[in-house]
Amino acid sequence: MDIAVLDTLAKARADRLAVALVTDIASGAQEVVTHRYADEHALADALENGFRFDKSGVVSTDKGEFFIHIYNPALRLVIIGAVHIAQAIVPMATAAGYDITVIDPRGAFATEDRFPGVTLHADWPDEVLPGMGLDARTGFLALTHDPKVDDPALIAALHSDCFYIGALGSRRTQASRAERLKQAGVEPSRICGPVGLDIGARGAPEIAISIMAEMTRALRLGLDR
Repeated sequence: MDIAVLDTLAKARADRLAVALVTDIASGAQEVVTHRYADEHALADALENGFRFDKSGVVSTDKGEFFIHIYNPALRLVIIGAVHIAQAIVPMATAAGYDITVIDPRGAFATEDRFPGVTLHADWPDEVLPGMGLDARTGFLALTHDPKVDDPALIAALHSDCFYIGALGSRRTQASRAERLKQAGVEPSRICGPVGLDIGARGAPEIAISIMAEMTRALRLGLDR
């Protein structure tokens, strides 16, 4: 591999940019394609499928065979609220490959004992989120039920490219939240709420399953399915 290609891939990783290395199998010629411009490439469909499903492989065309190697940024999950449902979500999300950050200004909740091995911030979300660089490989959950904590966090998420934004609460709670966010000048339509797929979930573990299922659907298939 050419040193310039290696440098490009390394920079993309540092900048959390999704790129693909396309190799012409016959000639060995290589090019790096960013996700942003993949739809303009001759292999657009295969590239989009690769980016969406984190899938590398050989593609055959009338112009030859190409190997597409996908380099997606690591998945991240930001959870606002160190609550019981968050405790149930963390092991599932970890198994699914997410790097997890839990933010909760209530220090009694955001503790290492309750969230071992997880990045914790016992701070207000609006103090932490600006430096995180929320992007299209980031899922986002607001779980505290406290508007003072959740609303500023949701505003930050709605101004980002997060692929999934979920918020805990009943339909009445969601309606009140949506009205507050509109009054704050933010369009809340991207928020999934009540959060999770409607599978009749009861209790923190089942609600966590429903949330992970909905977030996975958003990641792989989009939310309009």
